[in-house]
Amino acid sequence: MSTRSVKLGVIAITLLSMAMPFTAKAQDKVEASVGANLVSGYIWRGQDLGGVSIQPSASVSFRGFSLEAWGSVGFESKDDKEFDLTLGYSTGGFSVSVTDYWFNSGPGYFQYGARNTAHVFEGQIGYDFGPLAVNWYTNFAGADGLDKEGDRAYSSYLSLAAPFKLGGLDWTAEIGATPWATDFYGANGFAVCDVSLGVSKDIKITDSFSLPLFAKATWNPRSEGAYFVVGLSF
Repeated sequence: MSTRSVKLGVIAITLLSMAMPFTAKAQDKVEASVGANLVSGYIWRGQDLGGVSIQPSASVSFRGFSLEAWGSVGFESKDDKEFDLTLGYSTGGFSVSVTDYWFNSGPGYFQYGARNTAHVFEGQIGYDFGPLAVNWYTNFAGADGLDKEGDRAYSSYLSLAAPFKLGGLDWTAEIGATPWATDFYGANGFAVCDVSLGVSKDIKITDSFSLPLFAKATWNPRSEGAYFVVGLSF
């Protein structure tokens, strides 16, 4: 059996095993939100993608379906600009989505060629059990990474996140790993690339207004990197 067949088989088994029956009441009206985060550094899945950044977002949702736009602009000119669109569906603890990531460091936005694009298309499926949230992500098209044989890696990422309360604050412990080789994550095989601990609290400004403050420490055992980021949500 080829390496590609094994990868596709693992993806299929994961999707089927997580797609269990469920029921939930979806909202009956359109809901929308807009906001932005100001962060001291842009760390994504154990990778350093930039320094101080402003990260705006806007979303609209209806009956479990959602469409979200998210971006990141670094204060330093060398930092890439990012624009992502995510179409998703969730009900109960179950969620599934497709994200189009785009970075301005490659071909223009409307370039979608197989070998001439800066878009990366990723599928996600997950379930939030409450004490533990499990999510699987796989790149299925666009500027994906390559495996050891130089073929499309179908770069994948598995995340386990556990929220808890301590000292009156909300915390989240998370671990993320790549299941197989891909230069998209700089991994030569299975590798843990994100071990993190995050905490958040609300800073009260007035009786009716507060600013969410968050901080996150991240260690990447694969690259031997360590990062500490703080941010504000508006």
